[in-house]
Amino acid sequence: MNRRQWVSIIGFSLVALAAGVATSQWIFRSELADDPAIKAFFANLWQTPDGKSVDTEQWRGKVLVVNFWASWCPPCVEEMPTLDKLQAEFKSQNVLFVGIGIDSPSNIRQFLEMTPVSYPVVIGGLEGSNISKQMGNAQGALPYTVIINSQGKSTSSKLGKISEEELRSVIKSAL
Repeated sequence: MNRRQWVSIIGFSLVALAAGVATSQWIFRSELADDPAIKAFFANLWQTPDGKSVDTEQWRGKVLVVNFWASWCPPCVEEMPTLDKLQAEFKSQNVLFVGIGIDSPSNIRQFLEMTPVSYPVVIGGLEGSNISKQMGNAQGALPYTVIINSQGKSTSSKLGKISEEELRSVIKSAL
């Protein structure tokens, strides 16, 4: 290859690299949920996988770790043991984890039979996906985690699998 071809290849490579970096910044971008989004979250008529209504008033005044997930999402499933572990660790500090399953009730029931968790899981369905977007998940991807402090304000959000250390840190800062 001559020098001109090498320069072209390097130039195209740099453009592709820049495009990849810019795209990844967009893909993993999330914003904090505003007051109307949090109000919609609490006002939604959430149901358990067994079809029972959930009283979200019992969630108020707590630090909430709201995790949007699905049984068909590998990173969602991978982070669930960490969420369960941290729920047990922070339960006495008025912290409540809530799983919003973006899946059918039967799939969620079946999944929870094989992988039980100690925190409440509710059915999100299509409305749950919309609420996730309202709460800052512009891409609608999963998993998506939002921290809401005891005053009902969003303090943190994370698109993608969250690490134990990162989640522990954001919970402590919300306390």
